[in-house]
Order: sequence, then structure tokens, then C-alpha cells
Amino acid sequence: MVYEILICVGIIIFIGIVLILGVVTFIYNSLINLRERGDNAWAQINVQLKRRFDLIPNLIETIKGYAKHEKITLTDITKARSAWQNASTPKEKAKAENMLQGALKSLFAVVENYPQLKANANFMDLQNQLEKTEDKIAYARQFYNDIATEYNIRVQKIPYNLIAGPMGFKERELFEINEQEKQNIKVKF
Repeated sequence: MVYEILICVGIIIFIGIVLILGVVTFIYNSLINLRERGDNAWAQINVQLKRRFDLIPNLIETIKGYAKHEKITLTDITKARSAWQNASTPKEKAKAENMLQGALKSLFAVVENYPQLKANANFMDLQNQLEKTEDKIAYARQFYNDIATEYNIRVQKIPYNLIAGPMGFKERELFEINEQEKQNIKVKF
């Protein structure tokens, strides 16, 4: 009788251990899944930012022929591109991104003074590509922030936080824009 009770207790303990290991494994794997989705979403932002980064020299060269005395604006864009290239964290990328976006807005405002440039087919094509890229960047940022938020919530919630903390899962930074970027700026073409 005692032997049968020990066997039952052993089976119950074994089932309990298996269930606990199953729950821990599930939680760990779901955190890994979200972390990897966040890394992928961040990579997608970088892909689109790189695309825009690569379009800018062509845009500058096209504009240089028409706007030779607008060197300050073109220099600002070059500096902003450099800052973006040297940024590594989401916060640094967002700051460089805001700088670059501001410089591009200034550039497009300058273009207003050159009607023949606005009619240039090469410029129009570059502008359209840049506009499409900006839309993709906005979507990629939103997707990244959605994944990062879901991940951050899990890292903080019980029972996930019991696994996340000891396993080294840290919250992700969100890709945020500054207050100036939130203001509506109209540029006419």
C-alpha cells in the first residue's frame, strides 16, 4: 500500500514537473518569438531608411544643377545622412531620422523657388520614389512599435516576467518622433 502511494506521488510530481517545464518552455519560446519579430521589424525600418538614404544623393545632384546657391540646405542633408549612418539604437536612429526629415522638408521648400526643377522628369521620379519610401518607413515604424509594445507588455506581465528577468529579456525602445515632427508642415509641388 505504501509502495502504491509512493508511486502515485511520484507520478503526480513527475506530471507537475512536466507541466511546469511545459509552461516555462511556452513562455520562453513566446518571448523569443516576439524578440525576433521585433528584430525583424527593426531591420525592415533600416531597409526603408537605407533606401531613402540611397535616394538622397541622386536628389541632391539633380537639385544642385538648378539651385547652386542653396549649399546650406544641401550641407544640412549631408550632415543628417552622416548622423543617420552613425546611429545604432532606436533612439539615436529616431533623432537622426528627425534631423534628416527636417533637412528634406527644407530642401523641398527650396525647390519651390525653381519651377523648372519641379518640372524635371528625373526630379519628379526621385520625389515619387522618396514619397513611396516615406510611406513604407511610416508603416515599418508602426509595425516595429506594435511588436515592441507587445513584447514590452509580455516582459512585464506575470508569469512572463518571472522568466523574462532571469533569462535576460529587456524592454525594447520604441521608435519615437520629436514634437517638431508632429506639427503639420505643408510643402507644395
